[in-house]
Amino acid sequence: MADVQIQIQDALFGDKAGKVVRFAGQLDETNVDEEAKKIYQVVDQSELPYIMLDFGELTYMNSKSIGYLTDWYTRIAEKGGMIVVAQPQPNILDILKVVGITQIVSVYETIEAASQALAAGAVNPAS
Repeated sequence: MADVQIQIQDALFGDKAGKVVRFAGQLDETNVDEEAKKIYQVVDQSELPYIMLDFGELTYMNSKSIGYLTDWYTRIAEKGGMIVVAQPQPNILDILKVVGITQIVSVYETIEAASQALAAGAVNPAS
């Protein structure tokens, strides 16, 4: 059984209240469904969600977790909010690129860059 820790913290991106969700460990079949519920709760409780997913310590994510990421993006976009991914490990970034997530969700090398993009409302997925 793989282990993952998720920490959710309040954040301010410029004048926008939001959340930083920090992942550490591995998202896999043994934990992804339970952990995804925490993110859905954050999205559903926010009127206008601004969410940064900090993947700095995430070492693995399975295909199901990528599906959840796509669904979180859709729900947040429907509410007029924004979601970004910050500091993914090279293997995670490769996965996100291969499956096309980077076409819809902006990915930033640093927390600072992701914060600035959310503050400016300027999250543009790389092509």
